[in-house]
Amino acid sequence: MSDDKDQDQSPEEELDPQKLADEVAGGIEEASAEADGDAGDGEDDQALADEWAAAMEEAGEEEGAGDDAADDPIKQVELDELQDEGQPVGGDNPELEVILDIPVRISMEVGATKIPIRNLLQLNQGSVVELDRLAGEPLDVLVNGTLIAHGEVVMVNDKFGIRLTDVVSQSERIHRLR
Repeated sequence: MSDDKDQDQSPEEELDPQKLADEVAGGIEEASAEADGDAGDGEDDQALADEWAAAMEEAGEEEGAGDDAADDPIKQVELDELQDEGQPVGGDNPELEVILDIPVRISMEVGATKIPIRNLLQLNQGSVVELDRLAGEPLDVLVNGTLIAHGEVVMVNDKFGIRLTDVVSQSERIHRLR
């Protein structure tokens, strides 16, 4: 059907949106007739073809309008100065209440090191891995992987715990997230 028409068109020819919409509508009409056994839905197909033609015309108009917009100079916009409202963090803030029950992962890091895979494969029970921390140095306390404090290990009812010795300031925590 449309294969013959496509072969007759040269590459330099512009596509006519109305012609293209009519071809699409014709193809839809034929497919609908084959599926239903009749071609009684011609009104719906014509409405669809008209919508396609209108959309194609709008797209053509928008392409021409874009060239004018490129000639417009960039305009500076005056922004309002931000004001610090100084609201304290606490239970009185209903916006904060929404996130207070979200679970986070807290972990303590004794130390770390880098070793080649060759040495990693040679590890077995009883092997010692040297870490980058000195004995007695405080542990890092991480929340979701972000350092928030330093502390020391304590025993509480036969379980390990950590006593915070230094908490990273809020501004420093925000800086580390970036």
